[in-house]
Order: sequence, then C-alpha cells, then structure tokens
Amino acid sequence: MELAEFVSRLDDRLATDAYSDVDASANGLQVGPTDATVEHAAFAVDAAEATISAAADADSDVLVVHHGLSWGGIERVTDRQYDRIAGLVDNDIALYVSHLPLDGHQTLGNAAVLAELLDLDETEPFGSMGPVTVGQQGAAPASLTRAELTATLEAELEGDDLQVLDFGPEDIDQVAIVTGSGTDWLDEAREVGADTLITGEGKQQVYHRARETGINVILAGHYATETGGVQRLQALAEEWGLTTSYHSHPTGL
Repeated sequence: MELAEFVSRLDDRLATDAYSDVDASANGLQVGPTDATVEHAAFAVDAAEATISAAADADSDVLVVHHGLSWGGIERVTDRQYDRIAGLVDNDIALYVSHLPLDGHQTLGNAAVLAELLDLDETEPFGSMGPVTVGQQGAAPASLTRAELTATLEAELEGDDLQVLDFGPEDIDQVAIVTGSGTDWLDEAREVGADTLITGEGKQQVYHRARETGINVILAGHYATETGGVQRLQALAEEWGLTTSYHSHPTGL
C-alpha cells in the first residue's frame, strides 16, 4: 500500500482535520515521504527511542503512535529530538500520529476501548473540547460495583496498580471516560450524571474536587489507558492486508 493512501485512510477514519484547531499535536504524517510504500506497520503509544528502535528491528515502514514528536511545531532538531528523528530517517520509517482524534473516536478510540471493556451501555461522546469531544460516557451494567470496576481495569490494563478516589457510590450507575490526563472534565462528568470518572492521571486539586462533588475518580495510568486505541488501529491495518507489530513500553505513569 502507498504511504499516502495509508495516511489518507487513517485521517478519514479518525476525522483528523476536525481536531486541528484544538490539538497541540501535529496529527497525521509527522515524518516521512508520501511516495513511500507500506508493507509492515508498527504500533506503539509513544514515539520514543525505544519504540522507534523496536519498529526498526521489526523492519517496519511506518510507526503509528498516540504521542508523537511535534507539539506546536519543532524549533530545533537537537539532542533527544535529533536522536528520535534520526532513528526514523536512518531506518526509512515514517511516523503517523493521532492524539486527540484517537482519544475521542467513538469506536476506535482509547475511551471507547475502555467503555467496551466495562460493558457500558448507551454510550455517547463525552469530554467537550471546543467543537469536538475527547472521551465517552455510558451506563454501567446492572450491579456493577466500584470494586468490580477497579478489579477489571487492574486485570486488563498494562501498568501498575491504579488509584481510586472513592468519594462516589459503591454501586456504579453512570461512567465518564477521558483517557490520559482527564481530570479537567470532572465537573462535566457530574453535569451529565456520571458517578464515576475514569482517566489516566490526576492533579493535586482533583482530590478535593472529587470529594466535594461526591464522585468516584479512577486514576488508571496515563500510558495504561491509552494502549487500546493504537491496538484498534493495528487491527484495522491488518484488515487492510498489512503486516503489523505492536511494541509495548509501559511507563508506569
């Protein structure tokens, strides 16, 4: 497959252009000539020396990640930035990035994967960011408890033990999800009737906000909550007839 077609297909499926005014990430093709071809596509959460090296070892033509290299532009290509870009260029590996589009996609996205994992029903977009959303909300299965929800996430996600701010009910009814760093949407979660917010990492003030609001906040790890989206894209690439590989590199954060 031509790289240009691969990029176009992903951009179309992920509605990349819709996020261009709200995302600091330069989503889409960040490194690589559009006239290249793709036979092997590698997937990882982060574009880092470790994952770029793993993609090179797998003889990949493109590396697809959630966290790329360009956040509001690249002013200097030195030090770590140079090493990362050199690792891509020297091994003829293109870099495709999908940040907020992959957070908010309602079937391929990170939040959508967690919602399916928890068997949420009546799911709909959540996490307003300008004209787009970056998460998902839904109704919990009957009799789902906070302990059961927590146990499921601990068993299924890549990462260390999660943190639970248990200021909401033990019996879960409505869940809101924004993966990565999503505690800024706590008030919106409460406004839509959620009793539990699942995200990756928290800020100091979320403790008191959750306590005063009376809502559960599950901090399941930034990395851990954002593996599902790239794995969904990997499955999509396989449907397109490409050879793929997934390169796990948990950060514990």
